Amino acid sequence: MSARLEIAPFGDEHLDDASVLLAARHARQRLVEPLLSAAFEKPAAARTELEAVWRSERASGAVALERGRLVGYLVGAPRRGTAWGPNVWVEPSGHASESAETVRDLYARAAAAWVADGATSHYAVVPATDPALLDAWSRLEFGQQQGLGIREVPREPGEPGRARVRIATADDVEEILRLDILGEYQASSPTFAPHVAPDPDEARDELLEELADPRVATLVAELDGRAVGIATAAPVEYSGLHTGVARPDDACILGYAATAPEVRGSGAGLALTEGVFAWARENGYTTVVVDWRVPNLLSSRFWPARGFRTSFVRLHRTVT
Repeated sequence: MSARLEIAPFGDEHLDDASVLLAARHARQRLVEPLLSAAFEKPAAARTELEAVWRSERASGAVALERGRLVGYLVGAPRRGTAWGPNVWVEPSGHASESAETVRDLYARAAAAWVADGATSHYAVVPATDPALLDAWSRLEFGQQQGLGIREVPREPGEPGRARVRIATADDVEEILRLDILGEYQASSPTFAPHVAPDPDEARDELLEELADPRVATLVAELDGRAVGIATAAPVEYSGLHTGVARPDDACILGYAATAPEVRGSGAGLALTEGVFAWARENGYTTVVVDWRVPNLLSSRFWPARGFRTSFVRLHRTVT
């Protein structure tokens, strides 16, 4: 840490200056990824997102001051849910600094309080377009866990494949449940993501509710008349990960996709992706986002090959 750098607790009095830093970080990121919303290049809009993070229950953080001028901030707060462990999240709007190295000093101050409070599972959603920032987090023992992808909705349909794709109805419930295998797959090597099989009745009721939602589409891919894959499409507002400055305008999310293992390589996944693009065009979306587990070998290769660029990366560290 520079001798001129002072690290202090984050407070309400820092919101305005921190928002200027966040807006500047976002403007730099949009030079690389212009599909992100231009609104957050303005400090007032950036402040709205930062304040939402700061007002989260049990939020805390730190600021870096150089001769009294704010040059960096970091704010984190816990998320509810047993899957995350005793956690703290630094959301997409939760950090910005003039120098990437300053993030290490900010984390050192904030994390001391988090760990003392028993929160040992730390998450940070970081712009993937800033190599120096990613490097600074990696030197804090953070590794990549989830990639956030973004791309334009293609104006024209792709080449039709052998698989037929259609919108699912309530009559497809049992087939969809049979193909709901992503969680089970991601529990295997090398992802090892925690997975608890849902209660069958609860899963069925939840699926029926989703199928009845006019804003959501569940697509089914068929080969030779047999359902072999599923995918979902919805407004990006349904996402709990593509939030704040990571949420583009006029976007939908490809929220889930899975194909039966025996048909991988058949083109069913490509057909489902084209089906989501078609749904997006028909519903007036210009941008589509998706996310994937980075250690999931299939999805981390499939989505970039479909033209998705990584906009943010969720990093994770467990303090032991």
